[in-house]
Amino acid sequence: AGAVPGVFLIPYLLIAVLGGVPIFFLEISLGQFMKAGSINVWNVAPLFKGLGFASMVIVFYCNTYYIMVLAWGCYYLVSSFSAPLPWATCGHTWNTPECAESFPPPGCAGNHSCEPEGRSPVLEFWENRVLRLSGGLEVPGAINWEVTLCLLGCWLLVYFCVWKGVKSTGKIVYFTATFPYVVLIVLLIRGVLLPGAGAGILYYLKPDWAKLGSPQVWIDAGTQIFFSYAIGLGALTALGSYNRFNNDCYNGTSFFAGFVVFSILGFMAAEQGVDIAKVAESGPGLAFIAYPRAVTLMPIAPLWAALFFVMLLLLGLDSQFVGVEGFITGILDLLPPSCSFRFQREVTVALSCILCFFIDLSMVTEGGMYVFQLFDYYSASGTTLLWQAFWECVVIGWVYGADRFMDDIACMIGYRPFPWMKWCWMVLTPLICLGIFLFNVAYYKPLIYNHTYVYPWWGEALGWAFALSSMLCLPLTALGKLLRAKGPLAERWQRLTQPVWGLHHLEYKLPEGNVGALTSLSPRAEDMGKVVVLESVM
Repeated sequence: AGAVPGVFLIPYLLIAVLGGVPIFFLEISLGQFMKAGSINVWNVAPLFKGLGFASMVIVFYCNTYYIMVLAWGCYYLVSSFSAPLPWATCGHTWNTPECAESFPPPGCAGNHSCEPEGRSPVLEFWENRVLRLSGGLEVPGAINWEVTLCLLGCWLLVYFCVWKGVKSTGKIVYFTATFPYVVLIVLLIRGVLLPGAGAGILYYLKPDWAKLGSPQVWIDAGTQIFFSYAIGLGALTALGSYNRFNNDCYNGTSFFAGFVVFSILGFMAAEQGVDIAKVAESGPGLAFIAYPRAVTLMPIAPLWAALFFVMLLLLGLDSQFVGVEGFITGILDLLPPSCSFRFQREVTVALSCILCFFIDLSMVTEGGMYVFQLFDYYSASGTTLLWQAFWECVVIGWVYGADRFMDDIACMIGYRPFPWMKWCWMVLTPLICLGIFLFNVAYYKPLIYNHTYVYPWWGEALGWAFALSSMLCLPLTALGKLLRAKGPLAERWQRLTQPVWGLHHLEYKLPEGNVGALTSLSPRAEDMGKVVVLESVM
């Protein structure tokens, strides 16, 4: 995030408790209850099925651009197996005459007159070797085939890990989700032993109270929470749908990683003799500029570089698996049983990966970073995720009914969750989402790359098209359903907000799970006034 880390933790933890955790639990439990993916899960209130289509659009964008971080990380990992590291020195073909390896002497903190002139070899490796950065979005340039091979390798890895479903993916995630903790612990031990590490950790934890009133701090915290929790992407509902119906779904890597990062940044600042705020980057700059620059100052630099990028790849692959699984589950839910065929899942996963790969080719060109920033800033931004989360809370809390949903959860896990969850869904979480959303709109700033390049009007229009393509799914779908329905408006509303139950719901609603009572679906005399809507589920 672009906010000062110390003050950032306060809104981060507050929004996590009041917003992130309640919606996380809502999506997991809703997926488990409805036994469906991101679209059909909203049969709980069919009028709002547009929420499912919106999440599919957002997760498709995420799957498309997020894997570029893995491709760049893969490129850096391969480059780490050389000594000295290629980004540690000047004199390479990609370096310019302005390249300078020197750092300012100790005691230069805050003194701009003694900072080195020229460009860092780390920055030149990133911009001239990896990105081969062009002059702007309007200058796409040639494809970087080395990064393209890394991208292809990442997509092949994702495909063969996801193609057989969550059972095979789950076995892989046992490793990819736990091994990064081992690497983080190793890096943390190494980091805290470096000179200046204490100052970095203090900078990470000590709040700057004067900046707590800045709306940007709250915007950054909300965006980070919702993105890191995968809220609004449909991935959590898809994963929840694979749980057993009576699984207890009621039972913080980012915070821990912060100690690792800022201990290293503190060491870096001490070595360079500058303030910590000067070496702390945000976005891709932290992973591909700040940390690579830090490892060049350590002994056995290739080892620490390789460990860091292995951790980055494993953490990124976890996120990519979840996103692709959520998208595939939603697609398969849309296919009618009559269209099923052998290897249906494998073919669907392959087509999705191939489509995303071809879109990604626009991001491995010389102008690819400008395309990547468009996707990152607009398609899965805080604006779209907050909009999605707000309406999810409104639908479950007020349309379907929070008390009713609490009863459904009790039906699954055997007890009602703490009432705090209900009040969050009904009041606190939607108010937080709405407040940060309005902050986002009121303090909107056009996208600028690296504080220098201003996007052309058509680039910004393309970005807003990404954002609106998901945000308009809900109102357009709801309006279409209301217009096609017959009868007075109140009757249409009542009919379109009536849940569409699956067969598994009837089984659990019957006394003592008496499945035999389902032999006849014709209404009994005492049930003539009731309407039961059935939907077959896979």
